[in-house]
Amino acid sequence: MNQSVSKSPRHGVRALRARILGVAGAALLLAACGGKGGEGAEEPAMDPNAEMVGKDMGAMDESGKPMAAIDDIDMDGIVGEEVAYEADGITMQGYLAYDENADGKRPGVLVVHEWWGHNDYARQRARMLAKLGYIAFAVDMYGEGKNTEHPQEAGAFAMAAKSNLEGARVRFEKALEVLASNEHTDVEDMAAIGYCFGGGVVLEMARMGVELDGVVSFHGSLDTDNPAQPGQVKASVLVLNGDNDPYVKPEVVSAFKEEMDAADVDYQFVGYDAVHSFTSPDADRYGEEHGLPLAYDEEVDRASWKAMQDFFNQIFAD
Repeated sequence: MNQSVSKSPRHGVRALRARILGVAGAALLLAACGGKGGEGAEEPAMDPNAEMVGKDMGAMDESGKPMAAIDDIDMDGIVGEEVAYEADGITMQGYLAYDENADGKRPGVLVVHEWWGHNDYARQRARMLAKLGYIAFAVDMYGEGKNTEHPQEAGAFAMAAKSNLEGARVRFEKALEVLASNEHTDVEDMAAIGYCFGGGVVLEMARMGVELDGVVSFHGSLDTDNPAQPGQVKASVLVLNGDNDPYVKPEVVSAFKEEMDAADVDYQFVGYDAVHSFTSPDADRYGEEHGLPLAYDEEVDRASWKAMQDFFNQIFAD
């Protein structure tokens, strides 16, 4: 499996170039998950001059066995609890996951859902984090647990949230409070991960200076109307991107890195030979049903999950 890696000057830099796949139906998902788009948005075009660099060996654990993908984790001992909470006068439906056999406090991790809304995919990721020894909270960014499997509805939900970043911050920080209030949570070690829409959300929260040790974006949007400012970003940042994702163009990747460098953000950027939604087993079905350029890639799913684990080991060791 091919991958490419870029890091902030603190880590050193490797060049990243991306190939972009031309697709139908790009404008809708581009607007909601890929950044600035909407009606009249230009469809992604193939970059004939781009190339991939590097060979990934990160999908193995210390014993040489493949890292677990989403469907093959032993969840023995993992507890999941429905949590209703209030934000902006709206009832939110969250999901808390932890290992009942673990002792003591542990780092807390928020999970921000895809544009589809708070569904079992986000909950499963929370359970997977719990299995790794964290306490995880799958948040609700839309309110009342709203979710859908139709792109038109998902796009409307996501755009409403993206158009009101201050409101999104209120909802995000309320979820962070819920997680921090749990007796198992070590409030000195807090992070957030997000997928697609959620990946963009965690990056925006980092830009806005939310108190976190780190954020991880899986195939999330990168562009913003709220660029990071020097000294404002408190979180370390890990971006896990599909280099063939038609919603994240090469110029957007370049602009994101320039933004991070200019603001002196501690960031890492990993590009995989994959398209949008590479971590979601339902991506192929959604893509076929709705004509969207989505595809699950089990190898990249494993590798990106391992990259997240390595990142957490770094930030929580400080």
